[in-house]
Amino acid sequence: MTKQRVLTGITTSGSPHLGNYVGAIRPAIEASRTGDYESFFFLADYHALIKSQDPDMVHQSTLEIAAAWLALGLDTDKVTFYRQSDIPEIPELTWLLTCMTAKGMMNRAHAYKGAVQTNVEAGEDEDAAISMGLFSYPILMAADILMFNAHKIPVGRDQIQHVEMARDIAQRFNHHYGEHFVLPAAQVSDDAAILQGLDGRKMSKSYGNTIPLFLTEKQLKKHINKINTNLLEPGEPKDPDTSSVFQIWKAFATVEQTAAMRLEFEKGIAWGEAKKQLFELINDQIKEPREKYLQLLENPAQVEAVLQKGALKAREQSAVLMAKARRSVGIRPLA
Repeated sequence: MTKQRVLTGITTSGSPHLGNYVGAIRPAIEASRTGDYESFFFLADYHALIKSQDPDMVHQSTLEIAAAWLALGLDTDKVTFYRQSDIPEIPELTWLLTCMTAKGMMNRAHAYKGAVQTNVEAGEDEDAAISMGLFSYPILMAADILMFNAHKIPVGRDQIQHVEMARDIAQRFNHHYGEHFVLPAAQVSDDAAILQGLDGRKMSKSYGNTIPLFLTEKQLKKHINKINTNLLEPGEPKDPDTSSVFQIWKAFATVEQTAAMRLEFEKGIAWGEAKKQLFELINDQIKEPREKYLQLLENPAQVEAVLQKGALKAREQSAVLMAKARRSVGIRPLA
């Protein structure tokens, strides 16, 4: 029986943080180890260009994110791990899909609608500063998914629409040109940890409230000490369920450790002590991967070699599918 395929993309637009780790990287690596699925992981550097026109940042982010996944134990012999831009068939498929995608569907994309609303509220032209990259990136995402005929796409709830769009585009292409693509489905885990940041909101680069994953011990301690807390004194009972400190603790702790810390909160643990214990908990878990990560950053050629090997593995499939798709639309030799 053929295994189902799971595909995950990681945009190279910043440094990995604790929220990325517990929400995406850790569960993805754990799932890949079970052998239940055929796993595809890619660095979405074309997608990064929509958010950033800083070439040095995109380049550095690609190195940092690839190094992070490798340092955290991704077994590239058991998965297909590649850089989006190393697969020339992806932008080519994007164009074929673009020619089958209704503009009205793109008008309904959340990111585009959100950008238009922001412009209108600011009294600007509706499309001010909106690039075609932002407008049509759901088609690039569809190409990412359909190129490898992935069955399941693990996403947050805010990304479900894009997987549904990929499904609609695949259906339309299949109807017009014959069966080429599996119809993908969004996989949303209600168990996925959504980490709170320093200010209590969801940890996100866009909020500037992240704790980078591989800080030095000194910097990690400093960031954890910045986590917002209330003014309750030591000895006063504290509500763990409204505390960012406890919520982050829970994402890294065992069931037993979580129960013990909940009890400490009820007893009125001092915020300083709670943060000290949180630092020790996280630091113990990332100490070894941090060393591997720093070694990889010093050896970018080693990371590049892994990505090139992954590209060869990915292209064994993408070249075959693209040749078939190209012929189906009429782009083929005359003789």
